[in-house]
Formats: sequence, C-alpha cells, structure tokens
Amino acid sequence: MTATSFNPIQMQQAAITSANQPLTLKQGQIFQGTIKQLYPDQMAEIQVGQQKFIAKLEVPLKAGDAHFFQVTGTSPQTELKVVTGPMAQTASQSQQINQLLESMNLPKTAESQQLLAHFMKAQLPISKEQLMQAEMWLKALPEGVTKMDALQAIQKMVEFKMPMTNDVFQALLSGQKTAGMVSIMENFTQLLTKDIALPENLKQNLMQQIQAIAKPFEVETGSLVLAKSIQILTNSASSMSEKIQAMNSLKEAGILPQQATLQNWSSLSDVKPIQSNQLQQAGEVIQTILTTKSDNIHHLVDQLRSWTANQSLLTNEQKQSLNELIDRFKQLPATKQTLEIFAKQMQEHLIKAFAENSSARLFTQDANALSVKDHLLSLLKHEATTPLQNEAFMRNLMRNSVESPQAMIQQIVTQADAHVQNSMDSKAMEHALKTVLKNLGVSYEATLSNKSADLQQIAHQLKPQLHTLLQEAHVTPQLKEAAEMLMARMNGMQLASGENGHQHQLIMQVPLEFFGKKMDATLQWNGRMKEDGKIDANYARILFYLQMESMKETVIDMQVQNRVVSVTVFNENNEIIPLAEPLKAALKIGLAEKEYQLSGVFIKQFEKAQPEKNPVVEQQEEHSGVDFRI
Repeated sequence: MTATSFNPIQMQQAAITSANQPLTLKQGQIFQGTIKQLYPDQMAEIQVGQQKFIAKLEVPLKAGDAHFFQVTGTSPQTELKVVTGPMAQTASQSQQINQLLESMNLPKTAESQQLLAHFMKAQLPISKEQLMQAEMWLKALPEGVTKMDALQAIQKMVEFKMPMTNDVFQALLSGQKTAGMVSIMENFTQLLTKDIALPENLKQNLMQQIQAIAKPFEVETGSLVLAKSIQILTNSASSMSEKIQAMNSLKEAGILPQQATLQNWSSLSDVKPIQSNQLQQAGEVIQTILTTKSDNIHHLVDQLRSWTANQSLLTNEQKQSLNELIDRFKQLPATKQTLEIFAKQMQEHLIKAFAENSSARLFTQDANALSVKDHLLSLLKHEATTPLQNEAFMRNLMRNSVESPQAMIQQIVTQADAHVQNSMDSKAMEHALKTVLKNLGVSYEATLSNKSADLQQIAHQLKPQLHTLLQEAHVTPQLKEAAEMLMARMNGMQLASGENGHQHQLIMQVPLEFFGKKMDATLQWNGRMKEDGKIDANYARILFYLQMESMKETVIDMQVQNRVVSVTVFNENNEIIPLAEPLKAALKIGLAEKEYQLSGVFIKQFEKAQPEKNPVVEQQEEHSGVDFRI
C-alpha cells in the first residue's frame, strides 16, 4: 500500500519540528554545517538546514566552507571540533559520507552510509555511538521490516532523545505497523491456553481480559439476556418451567442468591443506609426508602421526584407511573409498614421498567455513567457492586447461558445476539473501541498518576498483567516471546504518539472482533493545540487503516481544514462506490450537526507500490571500499 501510510504525517511533523524548534545539540553528536560568518575569538555563526547558531571553533576556518562538526562542549557555550576538511561543492553526497567515516575510523558499510545519508537529508545531528548502535539494528532487521521503516524509527529515537535500546527500537517498529495486532493476540492466546506452568490465578485473569477484548459486545448481550430473564420472571403468562429455568440461570451467574425462590427472588435484605444524599443506582433508591425515618418523609419524596426526573434511562410514561406511585405514598401515614410496602412497589416498578428498556437503551448511559444493567443489578444484588463486578456478572451469565442445555436459554441468547447485531450504529462502534482500549490498558502508566483512578480496574487491564507475566520465573520462552511482542506493540502506540510544540500526533491500534469477523483497526490523528491547551477542532488529519475480512485492506483519509471535511476512501474493490453513495447524505447531516461542512467523499484505488530499490554500489578509484549513490 502506497496511497497513505504513517510516513506522510510523520514527515510533515518532522518538517515542522526542524523549522520551528531550536536545534538542541548534545556532546559527541556529529552534523554537517556551513560557516556563515566569522567573529573574533574563533566564534562563528553555523547554519544547519534552516537554523543558525553561534559556536566556538577549535581551529580557525573560512566563511562559506561546509564541514562535518562534532560537539565537544555545550556549557557555558557550544564548542565544535572539525571532523572533516572543507567539502568541495562538486563532491557527491557519497564522497562526503565516506570522508566522514574515514575521519571517524568507522567501516564504510552499506548500513552506516545509509544512516548518514538519511540524517544528512533530515538535517539532524547523530553521535558516533548512536550511529554504531543503529548500524547493528539495520544489519539484523526482523522479517517484514523495511530499511525505511527502521530509519524512520531511529530518526524518531534520536530526534526525541529516546534511549537507544533494543526495546525502544522494536516498540517503535511495532508502533509504525498498521496490521498484525489480531494475529499477535491470537498467537499469545493460543500459547497461554496451552500453558500449564503459570499460576492459575494469573492465567485466568489474562484469559478473562483477552475474552473481554475479543468480545466487546458480550456485556451488552449479557444485559439483554438478564433483561429477558427478568421479564420471564415478572410475566404472569410465563410457565412455571420457564420461570424456574430463568431463575436458575441467574443463580448460576451469581446474580441471585442460591436460596432465592419464585416468591422472594426480588426481595432485598441486609438493608444499609446510603451515605450520600445523591442517589445514583436504582438500588440506592429502594435502600433509602427502607432506611428513611418517619419524620423525614417530605425530604424523601423530594429526593425520589428529583431522581426520577433526571433518570434518562426511563421513558416519560414510566416516570409518570413512578410519580403517581410517589403521590399515593405521600397520602398514606408514615409508618414502617407503609415504607416497606412502598419500597417493594417501587422496586417492582423499576425492575420492570429497566428490563423493558434494555433493548432500546443498549449502548446508553445516564448522567452518572450507569447503564440499564447497572440499575438492574443494583435492584437484585444484596450488596453494592462496582461496574467492574457488574461486567463480570454479565460475562458469567453469558458463559453459562451459551453452555446451557436448556432450549429456552439458548433461544434467549440467539435473540440477544441478533438484537445486538441489528443495533450496530456509531454509538455501538464508539463503545467497542472504548471497551477494547480500556481492557488493553495501553496508557495504564499515565492513568496511575490520576488520583481518582480506580486502581482495581486498572490492575485488571491486559498491559499490567503482561508486566506480571514477564516477571514470572516459570514462563516458557515461547509464551514470553509472544508476551514481549504484544507488549512492544502497545508500547509502540505510546512512543509513536507525541507532541511537537502545538502539533500533536496520536496512534491507536485496536484488534476488533464483531460476531466472528476479525479485523485490525489503526487510527492515526494529527492536529494542533490551541494556546489554552485544548485541541483545535478546526484543523486535523485522521487516518483509519482497516484490515477487514470482506473489504480487505481499506484506508480512510479524513482531512479537516477550517471545519471543512474531505474524506478519501482507498480500497481495491470498485463495487463499494454504489454502496457508499446513499451513506454520503447521512454523513453530511451528521457532520452538520457538529458544525462541520462536508466538501466531498472520494473513493480511490491504492497506488501501485514501487519495489524498494537496493542502493547502487560502485568502486571509487580515489580510495578503497565502496560508495553509495543515493
């Protein structure tokens, strides 16, 4: 693929860096520069690319000459040593490079010549030690990695002052790739499944997290199964057999207690007072009613009305029904018995309402970031639960339901799966991406610095668990290598992302699986920050790299200039053109709602990739060795 790649944005960003940021020199670095002007005391103005700076020279030189310089000191002033004599204007780049290598007593290998040519073109300084390390990497590139990919990674390491270690180099190479995340995950999963040496707890935690990544809609499917099971239990038309099957399914998942019966399954016990006046979960509403004192009824009524009015997951009709129930309660004497009756009625109303709304509010959350399943579980569980625990309940319910021999349970799962597939929209895709990225834990190190972060939830993410795995003494070499490859890919996302002044770049690679279809998805965003530190939404470039089973390789290049959006889709299949036509109107309307204007959608085939040419090696008469014509 040559239509788009990471290089356009990276090269654009590198150009901005060199033009706008002052050149930073470190001891030992070598660069090519031209003497523009001489000053007393052997001070001179040196030009490197578009930038100039003042430095002290070890020997007097002539203005206008170009040399290779080495930094010998930076404090209190920059001091330079001349590495080569004046470069003749007629000297080719290969002759200049060979002159430099001779002066540094370095062998004239193909790799060192390519490296120096690359850094001369980028107008970046590089030290002798960096050059020698980079040469070793170029000589032993992994399969499938081109020298240009490696040169881009090495340039980034030098430019952003990263440690010149193999881990960083491999991570940057991984971060530049737009495919392969799915296969890396699959390889790691297969090796982990077969492993018998790891501690069982660590293995189970890793498997659960991989399952969460592989099935981003499993929790939502589980919430539909939960809702349907509750509807069976609350429906007087359901048979006794159906109700028992539904109740047993919820018991096996740990949602209902083992002692629950068809008569008392919804009753709450172990009533505890709510510490906060701010009601959130529906279960807290019932607990508050049961713990309210008789002289505080008016405050309770106000709380219930406020919670009902602000609950976006309920319909207007359901809110009206709840308010009528509250009004009737207000007319009754405030006794313990009336409070208990009222609590039971409110609970029944809320269980029924949220169960009914599960399908329509599948990917929706309320103002407190709670979903329908969170409210349902708070009404059924005897103790407070966290979102992480609620997700575990849904996964347990799905696992047990899929394995259930009962035809009715199997039918519920089939219907839930079909409903999730039919509900796929932008909200569902956003949910899937967030779910996968959260469970990968790519940026968990940064999350740890947030004082309000949920440490328990962070610990369950895949990346910190990979750290734990790599510390294990009993891990097999094959599994360790697979874990390191996966870790390198995730670290590569962070290293490939970064900022240069106002320019920011973000890269995310997401292994996605939808209903048995697997695909690699990579997002690369490049934009700028405003003076207040916020993203400038008026200008951006976003590239989506997709590897899909049906459409195969697909790239979407979206450019935003002054809130005018143009979209180019690259794909080899011309049959998508008529399929895309009816979607343009919806895209135009959606962008207009966000105050963007669509200028056009263009569908193109990829440019044919040009084969990578090997450098031409020629003998030089004036010295021994080889030279490159770049």
